[in-house]
Amino acid sequence: MTQPNLSVDIAGITLRNPVMTASGTFGYGSEFAPYLDLEKIGAIITKGLSLKPKAGNPTPRIVETPGGMLNAIGLQNVGIDTFIGEKVPYLRKISTPVIVNLYGNSLEEYGELAGRLDGIAEVAGIEVNISCPNVKQGGIVFGTDPKAAFEVVDLVRRNTGKPMIVKLSPNVTDVVVMAKSCVDAGADALSLINTLTGMAIDLKSRRPILANITGGLSGPAIKPVALRMVWQVARAVTVPVIGIGGIMTAVDALEFILAGATAVQIGTANFLDPSAAETIAAGIETYLVENGIADIRELIGALKTDR
Repeated sequence: MTQPNLSVDIAGITLRNPVMTASGTFGYGSEFAPYLDLEKIGAIITKGLSLKPKAGNPTPRIVETPGGMLNAIGLQNVGIDTFIGEKVPYLRKISTPVIVNLYGNSLEEYGELAGRLDGIAEVAGIEVNISCPNVKQGGIVFGTDPKAAFEVVDLVRRNTGKPMIVKLSPNVTDVVVMAKSCVDAGADALSLINTLTGMAIDLKSRRPILANITGGLSGPAIKPVALRMVWQVARAVTVPVIGIGGIMTAVDALEFILAGATAVQIGTANFLDPSAAETIAAGIETYLVENGIADIRELIGALKTDR
């Protein structure tokens, strides 16, 4: 058969294939250039960006777990000024869309960041991390309260004309309620899931292994949870859904696409194999060729169920 079509559209951003890199696992793009061809993946999502540089949490802040890893990096990043001055010039050299993940600790910070990024041509879109505490509202996490999520997404929407993806937390009672709240506020697409809250204990010292005590669990261990949530949300909203969680192979990625994801993000796999995103994209193409499928979009949401 002829070359299959792997391109998908996420809120007006055209991806050459449905494989994106997950925020916090791929630096700002240039760090991975020696290990894979950045022109052979669908999109790059940067580390979470804040208004001011952030050093993150004290060490130890990563621990391996059965089937995954816990991280409590604390959203370490260079801040928006350094990003614009030192990271954006490199991004001009590549044609792969770059999406900037952003976060704040107050509504005002989210709004200001969105406004600053709105004028940067090299930024194809933004991904809003709402798994952050609102320090002005007693520490409530934006992504666990539908009203708080609506407020932050609505404010970002009013401050940018760029395509806006909202990244959902799995640490909620009903992810569909959160998804609908974000779409109602103006989200163009949703990505899920962010990490699950977990912890690890050292038996000898009887202390938590992470200095932060708790961290975010990622990797293959969370894949079944992520698949379920993607399936639920994709059936409940009309905007594109991006699947994240334990995707290590092309088979994993295709499962998310069958569950309703238009695209996927590769995260923890990047630490094991820095060329994982390119390998997975190639594997998806091979699957389409071997099975006579002309267009990846034929598989989106094609899961067969009795309900």
